[in-house]
Amino acid sequence: MRVSIKSAEFGTTPEGLRVDRHIIANAAGMRAHILTYGASLHALEVPDAAGRLLDVAMGFGDLEGYRNYAGYNGQIVGRFANRIAGAAFTLDGRRYEVTANEKGINCLHGGGEFSHAVWQTREAGGNSVLLYYFSRDSSHGFPGNLHATVRYTLSDEGGLLLEYEAFADKDTVISMTNHTYFNLAGQNGGDILSHELYINADTYLPTDGNNIPLAQPAVVGGTPFDFRKPKLIGRDIADGTHQTAKCGGYDQNFCLNGGPGPAVSVRCPESGIRMDIQTDLPGVQLYTGNFLNGAPGKGGRPLEKHAGFCLETQYYPDSPNRPDFPSCVFKAGEHYRSKTSFLFSTV
Repeated sequence: MRVSIKSAEFGTTPEGLRVDRHIIANAAGMRAHILTYGASLHALEVPDAAGRLLDVAMGFGDLEGYRNYAGYNGQIVGRFANRIAGAAFTLDGRRYEVTANEKGINCLHGGGEFSHAVWQTREAGGNSVLLYYFSRDSSHGFPGNLHATVRYTLSDEGGLLLEYEAFADKDTVISMTNHTYFNLAGQNGGDILSHELYINADTYLPTDGNNIPLAQPAVVGGTPFDFRKPKLIGRDIADGTHQTAKCGGYDQNFCLNGGPGPAVSVRCPESGIRMDIQTDLPGVQLYTGNFLNGAPGKGGRPLEKHAGFCLETQYYPDSPNRPDFPSCVFKAGEHYRSKTSFLFSTV
């Protein structure tokens, strides 16, 4: 069953660019609100165990919130998601210096380019929206004129599918993801520490004081990073080890095992909503909103520490500098394609 799409103006940037909001729906009553600003997931309305629709995506009520507050709430990030150490990498024998937008040291989320651009709507109909962005050669220091798209689709089975595609006219590095802060209790829920989390990963990437991966992946067994059996996010979050203490919670990449079944599952006992994630990417970054600082969210609710969690499917952080990691290099004309699905149910 296809449901009519609703589109309307959401705001205008200081440069005079119109930002639209597209609302897609499925037969089960789920609705996803997609902004052309940052190709953002503005809201995601999901039925809870009692049949009530809850908005499980944290964000802002107006365009100014997305423009003025850090955090990448709901936004698409790229060209390269996560961090590049020293804001530089070497490709084809040439050194590229990219935007150092984290502590003046690292490049974080491609310098924020994709997240703060107004994307073009290429298709909008029924249960799907396709958005497009063009990134010029040397933008934020990255090589190649790059064409990128992201498609959001709501399935009648209760899934939100994100399909990414990009290609450039020079060899380049690409890793795109979505940075939604989820809270499966909805906008009026508390923190996310009582959510139950499962991650199908035997290893994770320990990081240094600048959140750059150290050496090889480390086993999760016997550490706070073992989510191979579902446990509360908050159970080990304050155990005092270096890795969680320096971040104020979780902010690490998990090296996914692959294979059948979901890569990640999250369940909220309060609402009964369960979210299963499947992806073709090798890693997922668990971030527990450690540095949310009370910015006014939707309905005026302050986005405080641990108000939401992110599960960012991705290539490993600092992959452009790590030939031992899965390669994020795409040759000129070679297409980057990736899919990540979020399937919602009640149990």
